[in-house]
Amino acid sequence: MPLTREQMDRKMDEHFGFEARDDIAGVLATLTDDAEHDIVGWPGGPTHGRDGARPFYETLFADLSDGQVRCLRRLHGADFLVDDSLWRGKAPGRPFGLDGRGRDLEFRLLHVVEFTDDGNIKRENVWVDLASIIQQLPQD
Repeated sequence: MPLTREQMDRKMDEHFGFEARDDIAGVLATLTDDAEHDIVGWPGGPTHGRDGARPFYETLFADLSDGQVRCLRRLHGADFLVDDSLWRGKAPGRPFGLDGRGRDLEFRLLHVVEFTDDGNIKRENVWVDLASIIQQLPQD
């Protein structure tokens, strides 16, 4: 039986909640064992499975902190959702190869997420507004 909109929203909010707490185990638990994890433009391209996604989250949580995600809009299909959100926090590390220097940062994210019937994420595809990040983190 397909998931309801509310079930998809709960899973996505749970996923974002784990990200906000830098909880790698929690984030990975929202994915299926063989999930496709695709951060568009990320070196190495898409990965598969929880172990494949782990290095991205380890890097992300070292590079960004105090993150909060505010959903701007969600569109739902039979087994997927599209989430347009705004991320706001700090950049203490080197997000996307740029020296953050602890500066404030805000950028849009677009997630396309597919779910299994039991409610886990089987595919996460993410686009980041890199142009906005580059403008906010100028490299002197």
